[in-house]
Amino acid sequence: MSNNTQQEMPSSVELEVLVENLNIPWSIEKQGDTFYLTERVGNIVKIEGEKVEQQRVVLEKELSTASEAGLLGFVLAPDFSESNLAYAYYTYEDRAGQFNRIVTLHLEDNVWREHSLLLDQIPSGTYHHGGRLKIGPDDMLYATTGDASKREIAQNLQSLGGKILRMNFDGSIPTDNPFPNSYVYSLGHRNPQGIVWTTDGTMYASEHGESRNDEMNLIEAGQNYGWPIIEGREEQEGLRAPLFTSGNQNTWAPSGMSYANNKIYVAALRGNAVLEFDLTTNEQREIITDFGRIRDVFIEDDSLYFISNNLDGRGNGQEGDDKLYRVSLSQFE
Repeated sequence: MSNNTQQEMPSSVELEVLVENLNIPWSIEKQGDTFYLTERVGNIVKIEGEKVEQQRVVLEKELSTASEAGLLGFVLAPDFSESNLAYAYYTYEDRAGQFNRIVTLHLEDNVWREHSLLLDQIPSGTYHHGGRLKIGPDDMLYATTGDASKREIAQNLQSLGGKILRMNFDGSIPTDNPFPNSYVYSLGHRNPQGIVWTTDGTMYASEHGESRNDEMNLIEAGQNYGWPIIEGREEQEGLRAPLFTSGNQNTWAPSGMSYANNKIYVAALRGNAVLEFDLTTNEQREIITDFGRIRDVFIEDDSLYFISNNLDGRGNGQEGDDKLYRVSLSQFE
């Protein structure tokens, strides 16, 4: 466990607003000069320069309107330019109840249609749906899942809730997953909403604590991250404590993550900030504040992009919310 130290935030930050009037955006994806943002209500927003287009998403199941739920994680297939395929994570409701599922979407004539089902009946409850999708450096699809407000399932290897999952692109279980015939890559998570890898392939995840005690964890295959047995700075043999934690005096509500120059950048919802974690010095600081709830971050070259989430039912909406912003990372050096 590291003793994290806090740095001062730069006194003034120059940034630009790229898009306004988004409807609860959740994920940022980018290919070439084109952005694709999911909106929780069930749209994908395509942004090319000055052109902003809200694309319809046709799903097999009825999208849930529960708190924190909806169309969440989204990542373009590696061969998207040829296949027009992407992967998505969404919350739905049917006669059997409320669940999350991971699917492929196919883009045709500006409409995304559910194409194939990869994994179904991921637990979903009042809160804590997880929802982040990312493709790892090992060319595997990773997903974060929440404990669905049923804390005990995070420790149950038979449940898909409260986990980080790993699968092949066709939805099958990789033969080298840590638990035989299981999608589970790591367990003991409460509500992880961000995953990222450094250039050397080390994996990190962000996680919401119960009462403060938010976490940023170094993730290794087969490890148990403790929820609900331990959280924050608590330690117990056989359970992994976080690399960074907000402690019991502060809250971040961390979500999407990105990486550059041995630093991890994390969107913070209740923290109303973009957080920077320096992996070399173990220092942390807020580099962006005053824009309300931040849901996701994306870094390309010297540009850090982030989306606000002030209309998600937990924030205070301002004129033009929600928005996509861009800021130069060189300002924070």
